[in-house]
Amino acid sequence: MGALVWFAAAGLLAALELLVGEMTLLMLAAGALTTAGVALFGVPLAAEVAVFAIASAGFWFFLRPYLRKRLEKPMVYDESPRALVGSRAEVLEDITPSGGQVRFDGSIWSARALDPAEIIPAGESVTVSAIDGPVAVVWKG
Repeated sequence: MGALVWFAAAGLLAALELLVGEMTLLMLAAGALTTAGVALFGVPLAAEVAVFAIASAGFWFFLRPYLRKRLEKPMVYDESPRALVGSRAEVLEDITPSGGQVRFDGSIWSARALDPAEIIPAGESVTVSAIDGPVAVVWKG
C-alpha cells in the first residue's frame, strides 16, 4: 500500500513540475519514485520517510545542477560554410571542368563537380559535398 502512495505522489509531483518548470518538484518526484521502490520491500514508514528525504536531497544537490546547466546552455548556430554541406542545390549554369553556378541557401555560388570529368547540365538538382573557399563542390544525386 505504501508503494502505491509513493508512486501517486511521484506522478502528482512530476505533473506539477510541468506547471512550475524549475526542477524542484521534479527532484521531489524522483525522491518519491525511489521511495516507492524501497517501499515495495515492506520497510517501516519511518524508513520510507528517511529514504524520501535522503533521495530528494541527493537528486537536488547532484542531479539538478547538471540538468539546469545542460538545459540552460545556449544553442550554437553554425553559420560557417561547412554547415551548407549536404544541402540540395539547383544548377543554374552548366557545371563543366572549368566551372559553373548553383543556387542554394538563397544565394548563387560558383560550383565545380566532385568528378572533374563530369558535366552537369543546368536545371539538374545536385548535393553539396564540400565548400572549397568560394566554390561549392557538388555531385549529381
